[in-house]
Amino acid sequence: MFHASADNIDDLMRAVFARLLSENRDNNRVEATKGNSTEVFGALLRLTNPRGRLGRSVARSRVFSAIGELTWYLSGSNELAHIEHYIPAYRKFSDDKKTLAGAYGPRIFAPTRAHGDGVFDDEWNRVIALLKDRAGSRNAVIQIYSNKDGRAAGNDIPCTCTFQFAIRRDRLEMHVHMRSNDAFLGLPHDIFAFTMMQEIAARELGIEMGKYHHSVASLHLYDDDPTGLSSRTQAQMYLDEGLFEKVPMPRMPMGDPWPAIRTLLQAERQMREELGAYVPPAGLDPYWEDLATLLRVHAVANGTQGQLDPLLDGVHFKGYRLYIQDRIARRKQRAAVRDLFHGSADHV
Repeated sequence: MFHASADNIDDLMRAVFARLLSENRDNNRVEATKGNSTEVFGALLRLTNPRGRLGRSVARSRVFSAIGELTWYLSGSNELAHIEHYIPAYRKFSDDKKTLAGAYGPRIFAPTRAHGDGVFDDEWNRVIALLKDRAGSRNAVIQIYSNKDGRAAGNDIPCTCTFQFAIRRDRLEMHVHMRSNDAFLGLPHDIFAFTMMQEIAARELGIEMGKYHHSVASLHLYDDDPTGLSSRTQAQMYLDEGLFEKVPMPRMPMGDPWPAIRTLLQAERQMREELGAYVPPAGLDPYWEDLATLLRVHAVANGTQGQLDPLLDGVHFKGYRLYIQDRIARRKQRAAVRDLFHGSADHV
C-alpha cells in the first residue's frame, strides 16, 4: 500500500509522481483499454488542508478546466457540450456525441424519490439530511459506480466508486474511493472537484472541513506516446520544476451556498453559450464572483472577442492572478505566431 499526505496538491502530486516513476515498469506494467501504464495497486492519499487544492506549477495549473468540470457535476448534467467546452478530450468517451453515460452529476444530483408534497430527494440531499439528523452516522455514502457499469459496453465508465462523508470532531471529513485513477490527467481534477464538494457540504451543515482522503485501487501513469509528450514525460517535467509557492483557496462563505452556486451555474451557461455579455449580479459574494471571472477568462481566451487584462484586474483573490497571467501570455504567444505566419504568407 502506498501512502502519501500533504497540505497542498503540488506536494501530494510530487509524492505520487516520484513513486510511480520509480516503480519497476516490467513488474508493475498493466495493459488496459486506454493504453499501457505503470501502476501502484493500492494507494491512500490525504490532503490535510483541502483548500490547498489548486496547483501552482507551470505543468499542471489547470484551474479553468477544473472549475468547468465542477460546474458540470453541480449542474447534474450529462451533456457532452458542457464538459467539452473545458476538456475537449471527453468527446472520445461519448457514445452518441451528445451525452456521457458515466457522468457523475446525474448520479449525485438527479432526483431518485418523490415525496407526496412534490419535494424530490437526490443522493446529495439524502446525505446532508442524514448528517444533520445523526452527526455520527457512517451511512453518508453516495455510490457513483454501479454493478451495471461493469457490464456496460460503452466508452464512459465511472472511475469513482463512492463518496463518503463523516462528521468527526465537529469537522466534515470526506473519503473518496476510486477503482482507477490516471495520476497525471485525472487526479488533480478529481481532488479539486471533490474537495470543493466537501466544502459545499460543510457549509450546508454549518461546520468546517476536516481532511480529505482519496483511496485508489489502480493509480497509474501511462507509457510514452510517440505522437507527443506522455504522462510519464510530463510527470518528470513536473518534478524538475522544483517546489512551488503554497497558496490555498480562500474560505467559502458561511451559510447555504446553493443560491450562489445556482447563480454561478447560470453565469457559466451564459458565457459558454455566448448568450450576451456577462455582468455579475449585484450582491454576489466576491468568492463566487471570482469563480465566474475565471470561467469568463476561459471563454475569452478560447475565443476571438474580448480582452483578458481587465479580468486580471477584476479578481478579488490575488492568488488567481497567476492563472490569468498565464492565459494572457499564451494568447499573446498565439497571436505572435499567427502574425508571423501571415507576414510570411504576404511575401510568398
